[in-house]
Amino acid sequence: MSRHKNLRLMLAAVAAACVAAGCVQNFQKPAEPAAMPDTRAADEAAIRAGDADFVKAAEAKDLEKCMSLYADDAVFLASGIPAAVGKDNIRKDIQGLLAAPGLQFTVNIASVTVARSGDLAMDQGTVSETFTDKKGKPVTGTSQYVLVWKKMPDGSWKIAADTSANQK
Repeated sequence: MSRHKNLRLMLAAVAAACVAAGCVQNFQKPAEPAAMPDTRAADEAAIRAGDADFVKAAEAKDLEKCMSLYADDAVFLASGIPAAVGKDNIRKDIQGLLAAPGLQFTVNIASVTVARSGDLAMDQGTVSETFTDKKGKPVTGTSQYVLVWKKMPDGSWKIAADTSANQK
């Protein structure tokens, strides 16, 4: 009987040891996630280049190049017209803009701020537009703009939101 008792005690001890081993946590400090590289300077340069590409494309009346800078689900808000949501709806507004005779742009970028996460950026400044009216006279207007840029999975930057308001 004492033999059975010793065997039971030994089995109980082994079971207790197994339970204890299963409950023990690894108290080592978890590995830190790899730090994301800071690409903000390169991203800012890419966004400034995108602004310049838009101006060149608009002055060349290249609708497709202008539209290539917008995300498929972008939002376009401008003074005096209803909001356009989605690239197809924005295309109509940009096409109307490009139809203006003698169109010229001057963009003055006040700032480009790229989020530390590297997936969003804000670009703000002023745009001066000149076009020729029906009487052949140049008409100039200035507006303030804000663009929200979103980094795409392929690393390119696309305009996610485009808003402007005429200055008085």
